[in-house]
Amino acid sequence: MEELRPLHRELRHAIPEVYKTFGEFHHASFAVGALDVKTKELIALAIAVIERCDGCIASHSEGAAKAGATRQEAAEAIGVSFLMGGGPASIYGPRAFAAFCEFADA
Repeated sequence: MEELRPLHRELRHAIPEVYKTFGEFHHASFAVGALDVKTKELIALAIAVIERCDGCIASHSEGAAKAGATRQEAAEAIGVSFLMGGGPASIYGPRAFAAFCEFADA
């Protein structure tokens, strides 16, 4: 995530309205409703694995850890991504679990 921040900062200056709108969309998507933030972060983490997005994996690993997800909950969410994403998810899944554990330990 540290590598991505300066890149986002530069692009955000070029297209501030897009970033502002995306930020509002993100905030609305993670608002507590029928699902709590932890559940939504775990869903996003599983999708990040399927999409093979390292930045998304880092972001939602951190979000899930901050929201109180346990290692077992993260592991099971990642396990569902294996079903839905096949072989590539089984490669990105361990990376996601390692990222989650890093944030959970912090």
